[in-house]
Amino acid sequence: MSEKLQAPRGTFDVLGDDALARDALAETARRVLEPAGYARIETPAFEATQLFARGVGESTDVVQKEMYTFDSGESESLTLRPEGTAPVCRAYIEHGMHKLPQPVKLWYLGSYFRRERPQKGRYRQFWQIGAEAIGSDDPAVDAESILLLAEILEAIGARGLRLRLSSLGTQASRAAYREELTAHLRANEDRLSQEVRDRIDLNPLRAFDADHPGTREVMAGAPLLLDFLSDDDHEHFEAVKELLDVAGVAYEVDPTLVRGLDYYARTVFEFTSDALGAQSGVGGGGRYDGLMEQLGGAPAPGMGWAAGVERMLLASPAPPVAPPPVDLYVAYAKPEHRAAAFRLAADARRAGHAARLELGGRSLKGQLKQADKTGARYVAILGDEGTSLKDMQSGEQKTVEPDTVMHHIRGGL
Repeated sequence: MSEKLQAPRGTFDVLGDDALARDALAETARRVLEPAGYARIETPAFEATQLFARGVGESTDVVQKEMYTFDSGESESLTLRPEGTAPVCRAYIEHGMHKLPQPVKLWYLGSYFRRERPQKGRYRQFWQIGAEAIGSDDPAVDAESILLLAEILEAIGARGLRLRLSSLGTQASRAAYREELTAHLRANEDRLSQEVRDRIDLNPLRAFDADHPGTREVMAGAPLLLDFLSDDDHEHFEAVKELLDVAGVAYEVDPTLVRGLDYYARTVFEFTSDALGAQSGVGGGGRYDGLMEQLGGAPAPGMGWAAGVERMLLASPAPPVAPPPVDLYVAYAKPEHRAAAFRLAADARRAGHAARLELGGRSLKGQLKQADKTGARYVAILGDEGTSLKDMQSGEQKTVEPDTVMHHIRGGL
């Protein structure tokens, strides 16, 4: 007997109420982001591998372990996108968006791919909502970006939220800190995990993310980047905090906060939810002022975030999602009435009504039961005696001319 076919490990099907909940979340994001000036962008599901190697960083887990990379057959290496910022920046460069009024504000919703160990809230194909503001280093851009994600999470009722905030400074201000941190790690190398030892020189800051007990003990006494910020970086961070205070956004400064991608500079943040357990991250991001140059474009500062759709829904109480309304259900008694029923349903849709046609071969009694299950407001029944129209709320039923059905239902909708 052949093996039963199932969705690949780390992926899932979206059905029924889950699909409706995702639609509601997407609509909430659109309702928050677009009035703030963010326009929708969609990038390809795969990009040149070099985009992520140069943009995300060779030393990151994403590039070293997690990317789905394949040969296109044209001597070109392509990768299923593991994150959204680098593709948006590539599009900004490719389409000359630097000529537009700055900052250019874009938002996206799509699926992303990482070769990770599947667990609750972590999948190999996952969906993210993200927002990017490119072309301004104003601290207000950072604060507004954080505020918009906070508003989306509040709108969906996400539970147990905490906002952690920090600054990574610029590359120049991080240089002295990297030396101090690297020296601290080398002095305690025998207590570190092998993974952290292997990338001390590549990216020592990632040691703050380690779960290894010995590494965590070492990092408890490590120097902190916030103590090494330049005056400009410190002033920028203070301005971001002041604006969040003005907007009433609660946060905690976490000097150990680092992000998993190399392009971040200055502001970094993360929303977590106590409702999620170990995989507590809901969404986060930060500023990436040097990324455009790394991708071959002219200098352009940027700020953005991404939030996992699956995590957001897990952190929120299941919302009561109403199914789409059905204005008219068209039933018919005999096969010879099918063509007239089909035309009536088509005419109703052209008139702007949500109309469904009997397609399951049910008896007339079964059709009326199905109409009731769908929540149809009216049912048109085509038979030898003409067309009957039933009001499913009042139970009233009357015979009408077929071309007057829309006139009769319009007043009741």
